[in-house]
Amino acid sequence: MSIDLAKKYSSNVDELFTAESKKALLTNTDYDWTGAHTVVVYKLSTVEMQDYARNVPKDSSDPESISRYGKLFDLDATTQEMMLTRDRSFIFNVDRLDVDETEGSLEAAQALARQLREKVVPEVDTYTFGKIVAGAGIVATAEPLTEANVYSAILAGSEALDDKEVPETERVLMVTPAVYTMLKKATEFDNTDIGADLKLNGVIGILDGMQVIKVPATRLPDKFGFVIAHPSATVAPVKLEDYHVHNDTPLSSGSIVTGRICYDAFVLDNKKNGIYYQPLA
Repeated sequence: MSIDLAKKYSSNVDELFTAESKKALLTNTDYDWTGAHTVVVYKLSTVEMQDYARNVPKDSSDPESISRYGKLFDLDATTQEMMLTRDRSFIFNVDRLDVDETEGSLEAAQALARQLREKVVPEVDTYTFGKIVAGAGIVATAEPLTEANVYSAILAGSEALDDKEVPETERVLMVTPAVYTMLKKATEFDNTDIGADLKLNGVIGILDGMQVIKVPATRLPDKFGFVIAHPSATVAPVKLEDYHVHNDTPLSSGSIVTGRICYDAFVLDNKKNGIYYQPLA
């Protein structure tokens, strides 16, 4: 005689592990796209210093003698256009019977939160970090990173930013979990205690005055070693976030969930030297 044993489904859902976004620590929203799809930024030039001509002969025919301040130059005023290119969306159905017969596990609001956590945030992060790496003004020679050289490699990046006169405050060091493991094993690294407010934002340490953040390798380009970035270098606008749960529509006996996000990321031409990228060999 065969017996069909009872099955019981739990109302608890086995959610995927997902990492919180660290994008805000590396970027800024200093420019306003309200009412526009493209923002144009002026890049103004400067002139070199010259010797002041205190005494000029009366019979001088030098055209530069028209000014005692030196040769007269015009300033260049070029522009950088930042046009939003990422307009992304999703749609899915949550059937009314499915909600009931899965003990509420397919409830629409929870499904929307899951979609944002597992799809939207990783996509935006991956795109933004790729733009930061591609726009880096200082790219080191690719090399393997080890416990023996990772600390000195990071300090070399910090030194390179110093030489480019990048502000020493607010710099962020972004590493993969593998590189952070190497760093923790480096004898020189002192993982300074950090405040609870920084921990809540995803900061896991301070190194040479830089906030250290750890990002999953899946959200970073191949052969990524580390990045040191000043947030002023990268603008990461989100022009539109539109997420809805539509109930009782003619299209479904249940809820239709829709979402749209329009975003992009731009490295400013005059601030690209605020990004140092170390690729792996």
